[in-house]
Amino acid sequence: MNRRETDQILDAIRGVRAGGHRAALATVVRVRGSAYRREGARILVREDGSYECLLSGGCLEPAVAEAAARVIATGTSTVTQYDLEEDSVWSLGIGCSGAVDIQIERLEDDPITRAWLDALEKAGTAVLVKPLSGAEGRLLVRERDVLGSLGDAGFDDEAASRARERLRAPFPRSGAERVGQAELFFDLSVPPPELVMFGAGYDAVPLARQGWELGFEVKVVDVRDAFLNAERFSHATLIPAHFSRFGELVALGERTFVVFMKPSLGKGSREPPLLFWCQRAVNSRGWGPDPEFPKLS
Repeated sequence: MNRRETDQILDAIRGVRAGGHRAALATVVRVRGSAYRREGARILVREDGSYECLLSGGCLEPAVAEAAARVIATGTSTVTQYDLEEDSVWSLGIGCSGAVDIQIERLEDDPITRAWLDALEKAGTAVLVKPLSGAEGRLLVRERDVLGSLGDAGFDDEAASRARERLRAPFPRSGAERVGQAELFFDLSVPPPELVMFGAGYDAVPLARQGWELGFEVKVVDVRDAFLNAERFSHATLIPAHFSRFGELVALGERTFVVFMKPSLGKGSREPPLLFWCQRAVNSRGWGPDPEFPKLS
């Protein structure tokens, strides 16, 4: 799920609750073979069968909405497998050669659900641990604390350790793991990746907009104040900075993608400090120098 999809689902949840209605969340928890979406993709299904976001190219959602209606009525969560193979006798025929398992849960208003939705709202770092089999309860693992329980203190500790291990990955992903006799799903909330763009020319405007639509937190850096305005970059953080201040004002993390928009940043550039600063930033994180840097500088 990218940030824009998460925002869409959170807006839909607010609408459901404001209207006094019920809904269910359907989450992809296992993928075998080829599928449209990976683990952690989710949709919100309303009581009337309408839904927000997609789990496939559009053909899987009606079947999920039908199953969600039963979950909303009974309050009993379920994990259902959907075969996507076109020529399978029991398939949905939607053009993939794999299968997905989807967990459907009624949206409740308990403390763990509220804390989880708050983490999603703030793009905070958290993991919602949910049993798929062999255990009961839920566990919300945050940076400084843990809420809820899976029924045993030692089991909770092991699940929390696995959750934090997933968060330490450069690009954390949701997924299922077997822990002891249980299979658990680790649903992750992490800050969105960053797209840092150096150069605010006309060609930067559509790229910044597309980056935002794809879920990036976009930052645009330029020495020219006149190019940095909210009308041109309505969804980006604007950083007016001279090359000499890049190290002070622009931080590069492990989940930062950098784009240089200015064609002058090649051999013979009059602005080599940009490349030197980027090389220092890369080396300081242990990523190693890019072999192209000597050629460009």
